[in-house]
Amino acid sequence: QVQLVESGGGLVQAGGSLRLSCAASGRSFATYTMGWFRQAPAKEREFVASMRWSGGNIYYADSVKGRFTIFRDSAKNTAYLQMNSLKPEDTAVYYCAATQRWTGSRPSGAEYAYWGQGTQVTVSS
Repeated sequence: QVQLVESGGGLVQAGGSLRLSCAASGRSFATYTMGWFRQAPAKEREFVASMRWSGGNIYYADSVKGRFTIFRDSAKNTAYLQMNSLKPEDTAVYYCAATQRWTGSRPSGAEYAYWGQGTQVTVSS
């Protein structure tokens, strides 16, 4: 049974940094794509970043490119989203997701089979 558990959210001032973690369990993720999505109040869920667990096919939304970095630690079976230079518009619930599919640069959430419970990120101005 696949389980994804996010952590690391919180309240930070604009310009600050946070690192989100996604602890993955239940199977080998060697052939999976890991993704991060976010959903702000009254807005649709949007793609943030993704990568193959093997390390390739790294994509970012234009809104976070140059500020966010997705990476994973295979030894810990954990994916991460390092978020720097945070802006108030980054405020949202952030979700980790996983799929066996090779997804493109603008994947929809429907392409992902497994989801975490979400972690709140709030950026104050």
